Amino acid sequence: MDNNELHSGDIKQNKPVGKLVRIDRSQPNNTPQQTNYGNSGQPPQRKLVRVQQNSGELPPRNGTVVRKSKGKSKKQLKREKAWNITVKAISIALALVIICFMALNMPILSDTKNGGNISVYNYIKNLQPVAMEGTLNKENVQLDLKPQEEIKEALPELNDGLDLPQLVEGQYSVLFLGFDEDEFNTDVVWVIQFDIGHAAIRILQIPRDTCLPDYTSSVARKFNSIYSMGDPTIQPPIQRTVNAVQENFGIPIDAYITTACFDIVDIVDLIGGIPINIENEIIYEHDKIIPAGDVVLDGKQAEWFIRFRREWMQGDIGRMQNQRKFMAAAMQKLFSIVKDEGRLKLYGYIKEIYERELVYTDLSIGDLSKVADFASTVDMDNVRVDMVPGEDAIFYASDGKEYSVYSVHKQETIDLLNNYYRPYQRRMTQDSTSIVELVLNHQYDLYDDTGATLEEVEDSAEPMRDPSKKPWWKED
Repeated sequence: MDNNELHSGDIKQNKPVGKLVRIDRSQPNNTPQQTNYGNSGQPPQRKLVRVQQNSGELPPRNGTVVRKSKGKSKKQLKREKAWNITVKAISIALALVIICFMALNMPILSDTKNGGNISVYNYIKNLQPVAMEGTLNKENVQLDLKPQEEIKEALPELNDGLDLPQLVEGQYSVLFLGFDEDEFNTDVVWVIQFDIGHAAIRILQIPRDTCLPDYTSSVARKFNSIYSMGDPTIQPPIQRTVNAVQENFGIPIDAYITTACFDIVDIVDLIGGIPINIENEIIYEHDKIIPAGDVVLDGKQAEWFIRFRREWMQGDIGRMQNQRKFMAAAMQKLFSIVKDEGRLKLYGYIKEIYERELVYTDLSIGDLSKVADFASTVDMDNVRVDMVPGEDAIFYASDGKEYSVYSVHKQETIDLLNNYYRPYQRRMTQDSTSIVELVLNHQYDLYDDTGATLEEVEDSAEPMRDPSKKPWWKED
């Protein structure tokens, strides 16, 4: 019964008074005190009275034991018991999670890099791979920043929202290098600039055959040899490539990411493949074929796609066009992961890629997550892909041989960089770059304006094919 029922106005009778029986101390201890139970001499038996629930009747209060009839089945009681156990287990688990969270966020570890103490959580988040390329030297980078008044006039509320150390406030530039199977030459060279102030991404492709005579001891003087054959006094090797980018193309590099072609296989398989449209069948080798149509590239197919060049009329330039198409598809995959699986899933992929050392980088897991998070919020129309303007040329090397290289069109490159890649820096001039132009009288300007949005790249046609390079065994 509820308490309010016991105190209702219907109760008029007085409660029976229980009698206190005292022991007669004059009797021996082993003689029990007799109690008067009336004529029978026996205590009255207690009656069990069942009360129907919700009957509205009050039970008698004169010493009888009252039991309510069972209103719940055994199955219901078992459910209640199971639920109570579940609630207790959840409560204990939540308590443990809270305790662990508090412990992980307590500054209990010594921060040898920055001084003071650091939490376990931040220590793990800032942890970097053991086999990384090294730390960049950023002390002597030529920034050539615009006056603050000019920047504020263009962007009065510049607040990049990216909590990362930046050489140029408002932008964050990452050098991405893809090594060949021998991990000697860098066959993929992208400068990815996150323009946080304008909510945009700019991607500059540098052809691997770009001739930079002063930066490598390779006889052909190609860009892809700078990492391995650049100035040996410059350490770590990644710094040689970074210096070449900064001194020739005027883009300060904040961080780097490197990977090898066989690592791309594992990365693509990890995230579930890359959906893409293949215009025509690609035959990488006799038993390595990518069919035409809408396909989902697995890791191996992705490697074949970005390395294929044999049939392209433009050789390595054709391969670069295919690489940008792959990049557009990969960006779409990034967007779909965030949309369909959530940001936590994306962070999980980044963490696994990081822990398996499928990339080498000077970015922490937390930094990579921040960069990927920003990239996932940028509209496709605000992602621009460019290739360094130039043309094919012949380089007459010191060994007396001729090598096919890519000669940069200097002024066209300067104009491209000023228009899109230096939003917070002064304009470059002919004297502020180390570019050496091999062909002064340009033979063609086919590659002087290759800029396109990511959506345009995704819908672009494949590079031109050379019919004479078609496999002999392939039937029409």
